[in-house]
Amino acid sequence: MTDTPITNEPSPNRGVMIVLAYLWILALVPLLVEKNDREVQWHAKHGIVLMVTELILWVAILFMTSVVSLATLGLGCVLSLFAVFAWIGVLVLHVIAIVKGIGGGRLIVPGISQYADRL
Repeated sequence: MTDTPITNEPSPNRGVMIVLAYLWILALVPLLVEKNDREVQWHAKHGIVLMVTELILWVAILFMTSVVSLATLGLGCVLSLFAVFAWIGVLVLHVIAIVKGIGGGRLIVPGISQYADRL
C-alpha cells in the first residue's frame, strides 16, 4: 500500500473540515481524515495548538482565582468574571479562524500559530 503525497488539491469537504478543525477535540477528525489536503491539515494542527493553549490558559485562570479567593475572601469572585471575558474572547477567536479558513485565509496568532507548522 502506497501513501499518497500531501497536495494542494482541495478536499470536497474542505469547509466542513475547517469548521471541525476549530472545535477543540474535533480537530482530530480533519487531521486524521483529510491527509491529502495541506490547507485542512494546517487548520487542524492550528486548532489543536489553540486547544492546548486554551487548556493551559484555563488552568492558569483557575489556579489564580483559587489562590486569590483563599487569600482575600471574595476578590476571587470578581477575578472569576475575567474568566467569562476570556471565554468570550476564545469563542470570538475560533469564529474568526473559521471564517478566515473557509474564505481561504489563515488566522495567525502571534506566538502561538508558529507551532502549527511544527506538528
